[in-house]
Amino acid sequence: MAAAMIPPSPLDDPDTAAHAWARYKRLMRFMMVITLMMVGASFVALYRRNGLVSAHLYVATALMVGFAMLLTSALMGLVFLSSGTGHDEAIINPLEDEDD
Repeated sequence: MAAAMIPPSPLDDPDTAAHAWARYKRLMRFMMVITLMMVGASFVALYRRNGLVSAHLYVATALMVGFAMLLTSALMGLVFLSSGTGHDEAIINPLEDEDD
């Protein structure tokens, strides 16, 4: 069995990589604004439902909502980055020869 050559990734090109990371950073800035709006909306919902409660509830809610949304958007942004640049196609699939 001959050793297969690893195809070059489009992200190896500095111009393509710079464009892709700029898009990723723009997406993350947009998601930060959306996250801050959702944290504010959760504060409003908590206040309307429960009134003025412990500050610890509001801090915990802000951390939970912020962490969940930013982690999700960061991981999905990386999926979009690798798929949009063609990096996903630049792999060697060892299971390609197997029958379904």
